[in-house]
Amino acid sequence: MSHPIYLDYNATTPLADEVAAAMSQHLAEPYGNPSSLHWAGLPARDAVETARSQVAALLCCDATEVVFTSGGTEANNHAIKGLFFARQDSRRPFHVITSRIEHPAVLEPCRFLERLGAEITRLRVDRFGMVDPDDVRRAIRPDTGLISIMHANNEVGTIQPLIDIAAIARERGVLLHTDAAQTVGKITVDVEALGVDLLSLAGHKLYGPKGVGALFIREGVEVVPLLHGAGHEAGRRAGTENVLEIVGLGAACELARTWSEDASIVALRDALWDLLQATFGNQVVLNGHPDRRLPNTVNVGFRGKIGGDILARMPDVAASTGSACHEGSMHISRILVEMGTPRDVALGAVRFSLGRDTTVNEIHAVVEMLVRNLASESVAAT
Repeated sequence: MSHPIYLDYNATTPLADEVAAAMSQHLAEPYGNPSSLHWAGLPARDAVETARSQVAALLCCDATEVVFTSGGTEANNHAIKGLFFARQDSRRPFHVITSRIEHPAVLEPCRFLERLGAEITRLRVDRFGMVDPDDVRRAIRPDTGLISIMHANNEVGTIQPLIDIAAIARERGVLLHTDAAQTVGKITVDVEALGVDLLSLAGHKLYGPKGVGALFIREGVEVVPLLHGAGHEAGRRAGTENVLEIVGLGAACELARTWSEDASIVALRDALWDLLQATFGNQVVLNGHPDRRLPNTVNVGFRGKIGGDILARMPDVAASTGSACHEGSMHISRILVEMGTPRDVALGAVRFSLGRDTTVNEIHAVVEMLVRNLASESVAAT
């Protein structure tokens, strides 16, 4: 290929043209404060509320249940810490159930709450990276206040059985939060169908701008604000709203309603995996669930290779690796470790995550580069 190939859409997505166009209309106006009730402020408020409705339409919730944040990390922190402080009881600990493969934006808030007296149960996953709903059921205690399980894993793409987990949570009277940063815009995310009480999303994962996200809080769920100040966002998140980026998030969500469940992405994903299998045989292994995974994600392990070395020899390909070398020692992805992935496979892990602009020619070009580079490595080794 004569141009660089981007296959790291799970890390971040480019700004969609439609989103950039929507944002450009708000670079100069409306310039008023959305909280101001005059001619300069009201258009800004209208822009924010339009975006709120666009986010709500994508999530199939009411607009009043959407809180704008600075991104997915803040949304996760707001949900987990906010619920802890809302339900903190000195007479008994606040118990949280999560999984061992969550994003740090969930694991670190949980670790922080442990220092404040919370008790955290971190569930194991199977070899596909999936949580067993029965493990969730067994982990629930009388003092369990929250279950936080990601909708899909960012590295291997495995989609969790949230509907089954939600049914258990409702049966036991426990609230359920999910980090849906990787699923919103890729698959249908209906908060009613999923049965979740809180859901986090990030704008830059669905062709929106970086630095903006949202938190769905089901009506009636009490969550203490993460940021305290004036009464912005109906008293749920202090700070003047970032109108420009909120408009971008709204436009991205509006666009995602036409993009979700795009069959062409699935076809390209499967074509890449089929081509890798046909080319490398049993020397390449699929990491993650074979069926219940994101429509754009192919995480593979090249046996006996080092993922970082593979990508280093392919500088024109943007992808990510599950292993890293620091000061002479190899560090394997903790996700693959938790899945029990054999070390020789985990060391050679590479994640290819496809996007709306990925072409079949790019897929073939990447595999051809892999063949050349792995072949040259074998020659050098002899």
